[in-house]
Amino acid sequence: MTSGTGETGSTRESGRDEDAVSRFVERFAAEMTEAGMQRMAARVFASLLADDDGSMTSAELGSRLRISPAAVSGAVNYLTQVSMVGRERDPGSRRDRYRLHDEIWYSTFANRDQVLTRWERTLRDGARSLGEETPAGARLVETAEFFAFMQAELVGVLDRWRRSRATQG
Repeated sequence: MTSGTGETGSTRESGRDEDAVSRFVERFAAEMTEAGMQRMAARVFASLLADDDGSMTSAELGSRLRISPAAVSGAVNYLTQVSMVGRERDPGSRRDRYRLHDEIWYSTFANRDQVLTRWERTLRDGARSLGEETPAGARLVETAEFFAFMQAELVGVLDRWRRSRATQG
């Protein structure tokens, strides 16, 4: 992307080094992909995260990431399903704008709390079905207990985060 001040050909009027932004987006996307997120969704998410407004159109994402409209659509569909990105309309336009949710990480981890609860319930049902004293049943019980522990800890961590943010202003 070249525009702006003419300083380097990759610096926008905001003074932002677009090459450095691109390197960050690709590096963070690679980290998220390594952790299990879909590659294109990770790139779109990282690009939105690095955008000052935290919002872009499909065309802007496609141009920034040099990907097809179909790739943007698939990535955004995934990100909306996991509640990391919202879709809204530009006023007076038919174009969709994709926006990061406020408190994205808090919301993401709060939703994980619900997932852990469902997994724990399913694991306990599975352990009863298999017999809690069987090796497989005992493994399911231990896994369910781990998820119960993580859920309780996550609730406490999220509460502490809220209090920390409140005291910071």
